[in-house]
Amino acid sequence: MSRLTGWWKNRSSAAKVELYTRCSFHFFVLIEIGSFGLPLVGSAAMRSSSRPVSVAVFLALCAHSVLVGFLSSRALDRVVGRRDRPVRLAAATAVLTAVACVATLSLRKSGHIDASVAPSLVIGMSSFGTGSVVLCLKKVRHMWCVAPGATVAAAAATVALGLPPGEVAGYAVAVLLTGLFMSLAYGFSGWLLNTVHELDRARELQAQLAVAEERLRFGRDLHDVMGRNLAVIALKSELAVQLARRERPEAVDQMVEVQRIARESQREVRDVVRGYREADLAVELEGARGVLSAAGMHCRVEYEEAVHRLPSEVQSALGWVVREATTNVLRHGDAQTCLIRLTAPAEGAVTLLVENDGAPGTPAGPPGSGLAGLRERLAAVEGTLLAGPAEGGRFRLRAEIPGPRTRRLEVGA
Repeated sequence: MSRLTGWWKNRSSAAKVELYTRCSFHFFVLIEIGSFGLPLVGSAAMRSSSRPVSVAVFLALCAHSVLVGFLSSRALDRVVGRRDRPVRLAAATAVLTAVACVATLSLRKSGHIDASVAPSLVIGMSSFGTGSVVLCLKKVRHMWCVAPGATVAAAAATVALGLPPGEVAGYAVAVLLTGLFMSLAYGFSGWLLNTVHELDRARELQAQLAVAEERLRFGRDLHDVMGRNLAVIALKSELAVQLARRERPEAVDQMVEVQRIARESQREVRDVVRGYREADLAVELEGARGVLSAAGMHCRVEYEEAVHRLPSEVQSALGWVVREATTNVLRHGDAQTCLIRLTAPAEGAVTLLVENDGAPGTPAGPPGSGLAGLRERLAAVEGTLLAGPAEGGRFRLRAEIPGPRTRRLEVGA
């Protein structure tokens, strides 16, 4: 069952809305043919003398419905930013709709099409054609002009063909009402799809900004650590060169000092990279809550005050787990809720649980090195990491580090 539904569950919210909208517009092709074309070829409208004409009009209706569906698909590509606006295709659809409606009215005037079928054909083709053209437009005020324009054209055609005034008014009112309804339906669908995609892009941008902010923080820390030390190294090296040229014994002392500063800088850089510098697990947990909440998720973070009493190496290792788990939640799947729970009892193991919904059924692409790196960091403090899908379509990551007493017992054994 998971394989049958995975194609839907693995899609993002924007992709689901887009697929539903496209399927709806493609279904409109069948609705136009079934609702307005089949009565034309029915027994009531298929007199032997008008049968070839009815078949020709039916084929024209089918071609019109397919063209409208194709235009709607291209217009949706424009809405989501994959194509330019299909101006020529929209113009061709509008011309074909006008020609087909005028031809239908002419055949109804000459008696080749039954009077009970012609209005539905004209109204159906004009309404679906109006909707597809509206979907190609950007401004709302332009969208509202399409239905009145189609109404004026229909009224002008009926008057030019000499139809009775009552019939002219009937065509005008019907084309106006159905055109406005289809304009609203198509326009709202395009607006909804565009809004969902904008929200999806904003969510991705928030994740990228969170990563960029972390890079900036790392850059600031690295600059603070290395900036002064490198300046001192450069100054003392230059001084050592000048002393060496004068054959002064102080040059050796300066180079020894340079060596000491270089080793200290190496240690400080290692501390920054490993996250040991001012590691605070509570800050990491609150940062994860802020980032995930800013991305539109409902994030619940639970931890005890005892987290501040954990050893610095334990806080650092779990802090990296929180960072990596937060990044994975943002980049993979389509999570709506996330739970981060840290338990640090006085006796026993320290446990960090990160669980979110919306995890993809099958991972996209080759496995990354993030989890492997976390296992290496946790192994340094005798910790373990378990990660994988859980019940209810959720993804669960569980890190566990034995307490100091437990570790002493294991070492003693």
